[in-house]
Amino acid sequence: MGLIDAVIVEDPVEFAFSGSISHQRAEAIWTWVVRDLCSDIIDHDRVSSDSYEMSELELLMPRILARMKESVARAKSGIEAERRLIAQLGGENGYERLPVVMTALRCRGLLAKAQAFGRATNDMADETALGAALQSMPLQDVPVASLLLHAAVGQVANPSRLIKSVVRVLGSGKEAVVERSGFAPLIDALLAHAQNQLYLLQPTGTFADIDLACRGLDRFHRLIRAVAGFVELSRKSRWGMMVGGMTKQVSERLEPRLKQILPDINQTLRKGREGADRLDDDHLLVALNGIYLLAAIRDCRDSLALNALLDQAWNQTGETLELHLNRNLEALRLNPDDLITARRLEVGIKMAEVRFNRDYADTLRRARLGAERRG
Repeated sequence: MGLIDAVIVEDPVEFAFSGSISHQRAEAIWTWVVRDLCSDIIDHDRVSSDSYEMSELELLMPRILARMKESVARAKSGIEAERRLIAQLGGENGYERLPVVMTALRCRGLLAKAQAFGRATNDMADETALGAALQSMPLQDVPVASLLLHAAVGQVANPSRLIKSVVRVLGSGKEAVVERSGFAPLIDALLAHAQNQLYLLQPTGTFADIDLACRGLDRFHRLIRAVAGFVELSRKSRWGMMVGGMTKQVSERLEPRLKQILPDINQTLRKGREGADRLDDDHLLVALNGIYLLAAIRDCRDSLALNALLDQAWNQTGETLELHLNRNLEALRLNPDDLITARRLEVGIKMAEVRFNRDYADTLRRARLGAERRG
């Protein structure tokens, strides 16, 4: 459903928001539209081949929306009609989310404008002006405001500025004040986008996109800090429980990787005890990725529940790296032509640059060159 991509989020979705729809639910609703509702005006084969132009679907949208509205009205007229529609939509969840999709399709033309608004806020230096701009949103129409703010927040580089400007306008960061003022859809949008980073933290293994995962973690941190750092949340309130739940989910995804970093470093930088010395490029990549992830977790620790484990991993990783680097440097001095040790040392120095700093890594590079010249 390319027409409303600005409000589509990826699974897993534990907390539902009125300004977004999960990809899975959107697909189920679109399948219903194509298969059961509009098969006479929408070509199923063209949908399957993704050959429809957006302009073509745009022309069909008034008729599609009219039929969706009629179908919902019929479902409300009787229990059997409602059960039939629920089954066609793949269950209760699809039926419950149908109004969100219909509203998004009705205001589809505004979603791109909302995204442009979000990008424009990045250049607004004056927080008072930013607060006034946010007040220009249709806050009284909660379903529409929720969708537009979700589309806008996706383009905002520093979400904390949005909340700071709202708190400045309201004169208070109390949860109840923010909610009563009509800015609840903004908090929902920030939390929905935070939740939408979870799927980026799922990939594991050698070829997982660690850069994407680290960016997702940083984005999660910025969004959660924007809410928890400026709104006075009660732990038992709806937003407070959501922040707590998302923090737990992200931390649980990261914990196994955090525990695996030290074993990966040992396996990569230590010479095998038996047989010929060899390097596994996959293991090198996994270990290096682990160090990048460790640094990202440390930068985002205030939004996670991993403090004790993180401190342990950070300290042990530093000690272990220094030990292996010194051993590999000594081995290279004894045998400057050992290409495997040289390669192992090169990767270790990259890890040291991330774990320690550039100056320390440069010192190690000079030591490595000195060891190689002995040959």
